Amino acid sequence: MVDEFPELEAFLLTFDRWDEEILNYFDARQTSGPVEGINNKARVVLKRAYGLKSADSLWTRLILDLNRAKEIVLYTIGQIQELVAALIQELVAAFRRLFAPAST
Repeated sequence: MVDEFPELEAFLLTFDRWDEEILNYFDARQTSGPVEGINNKARVVLKRAYGLKSADSLWTRLILDLNRAKEIVLYTIGQIQELVAALIQELVAAFRRLFAPAST
């Protein structure tokens, strides 16, 4: 098959190297997404922390940022949608009262 499609050789080498990780996703839906998110957060902390030089200070800042995320997000998507829907209903009612023809 590789003789007919030489492009497959690079794919097959990559698959051989990462087959366990690739198959883990399909078997158990395991990804490195959470780890990548923490790595990204760590990079942001490093960019923001100009004066922090010690590893302990950087680690403390990262732990604070990761643990405070759940405090900052106060509402679920469903709750936000409900709040917005209620606000829109109030605005529509207010506009109707404001622009309704005056009854004589």
